[in-house]
Amino acid sequence: MSTNKSKYTAAQQLRPDEDDDDGMDFRTERDPSADREQRDQRLGATEERTLSDAQRLELYRTQYMQARLPDLPSIPGFHVCWLSTTNQSDSIQWRTRLGYVPVTQDDIPGFTHMTLKAGEFAGMIGVNEMLAYKVPDELYQMFMAEAHHNAPLNEDGKLTSNLDSIGEEAERSGGRLIEGDGMKALREQRHQRAPRFA
Repeated sequence: MSTNKSKYTAAQQLRPDEDDDDGMDFRTERDPSADREQRDQRLGATEERTLSDAQRLELYRTQYMQARLPDLPSIPGFHVCWLSTTNQSDSIQWRTRLGYVPVTQDDIPGFTHMTLKAGEFAGMIGVNEMLAYKVPDELYQMFMAEAHHNAPLNEDGKLTSNLDSIGEEAERSGGRLIEGDGMKALREQRHQRAPRFA
């Protein structure tokens, strides 16, 4: 195999069907280390490949900002959020049945650059697989109260009911049940109203 690369001009190297005098394809004779050196020179690489703390901080900032979805502006009377088109257990179709509707360009002027151009969700405001949706605020408050107030209270109620049964059994046996502060707090929470969710 020939190692003399000087006989190939740049024009010849651009033609992949060109063979050298030995009948070998010239591409098999390339020296990978020479390619790496040329690339490093072109990119201004040096022997020192470690990053400074300032460069690491900038890299972190860049990655963090790219990973975040932009905050959607508030729409009076609605809760706005990003919904995933790839979540099978919390699908767009399920949220639509619950009353969620797409956020339109009229709802939030200035987001036209985020309008999807093609595909099933063309014309909607989105970033990658995430779509902007809104739901009437009162409906959202009902959903959040059920998930984050009523459902936990129901679970707490099961605990206090079990504790009441244990206490009654203890009394029938001549003993008594002493409740700690945690159980007293659970009983008191049952009378609290649901907060307003953001």
